[in-house]
Amino acid sequence: MDALTHSGRPFSYYFVSRNPEEKLKIRTGGLNPEGIVIYPLWGEDPEKIVLIRQYRYPAGDYLYELPAGLVDAGETPEEAAVREMKEETGLDFEAYRGGKEMYRRPFFLGPGFTDETGGAVFGYASGKIDGSFREDSEDIEVILADKQEAERILEREKTSLRCAYLLIQFLHMEKKAPFAFLE
Repeated sequence: MDALTHSGRPFSYYFVSRNPEEKLKIRTGGLNPEGIVIYPLWGEDPEKIVLIRQYRYPAGDYLYELPAGLVDAGETPEEAAVREMKEETGLDFEAYRGGKEMYRRPFFLGPGFTDETGGAVFGYASGKIDGSFREDSEDIEVILADKQEAERILEREKTSLRCAYLLIQFLHMEKKAPFAFLE
């Protein structure tokens, strides 16, 4: 896009977007989420969280992440979370509906680079890990991490920023009220 410096000098500003030109946020001022990140506690033991270790081409390596994905047209973030959890892990997902909505609203992911926004969907995962629902291009390992493993990942592994921040939250949550931080 064309932009101006504070002194009025023109320059080109480059960014990435999944939106067509007429739906760029700079044009619409909108805040609809293109994607979601899933905070999936293990239903049988909420002191474990479902993570994925996925190959990411821009990093040229595997990153630890939370399951995530795009919100399809006509889909709610919760519906996208159920679908994405199944596609990436084979697991079922039930969204937690308590707490304040402000924690689920869309936030900008990398505003210096993209207009993409994403929201978080919190809940419980259950079932059997199964990779047969994945796209052929996805290279994913599913991990059930306890707090000790989450600390190891934060100390030593490559992670996405969203995963790191939510793992910090996971490390401080109480088993008897795992979503108290949403209240």
